[in-house]
Amino acid sequence: MFVYMQLATYISDLLYRYECVIIPGFGAFLTQYQSAKIDPATHTFTPPGKAVMFNRQLQTNDGILANYVATVEECSYTLALQKIRNFTGDLSLQLSEGKTVTIEKVGHFHLNEERTVQFQPSENGNFSTAAFGLTSFSTQKISREVYKKQVEALEEKAPIHFTPEKRNAPAYIKYAAIGLIAIALAGFGGMKLYESQVQDYNFAEKQKAESLVESQIQEATFVIDNPLTTVRINIPKERGKYHIVAGAYRIEANAQKKIDQLSAKGFTPIAIGINKYGLHQVIYSSHEDRLEALKTLRTIKSTENKDAWLLVKELEK
Repeated sequence: MFVYMQLATYISDLLYRYECVIIPGFGAFLTQYQSAKIDPATHTFTPPGKAVMFNRQLQTNDGILANYVATVEECSYTLALQKIRNFTGDLSLQLSEGKTVTIEKVGHFHLNEERTVQFQPSENGNFSTAAFGLTSFSTQKISREVYKKQVEALEEKAPIHFTPEKRNAPAYIKYAAIGLIAIALAGFGGMKLYESQVQDYNFAEKQKAESLVESQIQEATFVIDNPLTTVRINIPKERGKYHIVAGAYRIEANAQKKIDQLSAKGFTPIAIGINKYGLHQVIYSSHEDRLEALKTLRTIKSTENKDAWLLVKELEK
């Protein structure tokens, strides 16, 4: 078994943030939410999480892994792509030699008899940030019937007897109990009546206040001698969490320059703020549908900017 440590950490980090992480030229890791489960046979509780799957068909570079490698290792985007190509080439070579390749925390790869790549996800891999730190645990079965039989056995050994003296209480105790019950019922009925009256009064006062306000609003008139001309401002609103990134810039002026360049070409670019690395991000567009975003990304990469990449993020309102 051959274990990869070079890019495994980067891939697992990205799987916490994105639903799809593509290794250019090799395939894509996809995450899918799974709810908590209980195994009735082993009495094992499994927390909710995100399971990992592998799709060999998705091999087109979307820029996510390359940009992350370039940022973490402080190298150029081109050098990061070359490191990924070396990684995929070495991985394919190990598989062709019949070895099982392990990407730590993600899963294992091997070739079957038809020489097709097979993927087995790691049992300890849970990429849901909401379930971070939660692990599976087992417990013993609660044997309620056993405890019931034990209690019945104890009752048979030590039965409880009630003597006539204890059952027959004095008459004045019975009358006192009846009196207490009657007082309690009377107090409860009075309280409910009082609450009902308060609610009726509050409702009536609310109706009066609403009628007064409504009549005042209807009587009010507003006269403006010189009304201002109506100004309509169309502000582009970004919808969806899939964004086509045109670039990220350390200096804000360079980001604005990129926006001006793209606007001159007919795009509607927008600056979406500063990321955690202190870079000003500029996007071509945003999309609600992931497939539509990927289609637009491929078009831009082939015609406009081969370094454009897809950002999956909910923007702050």
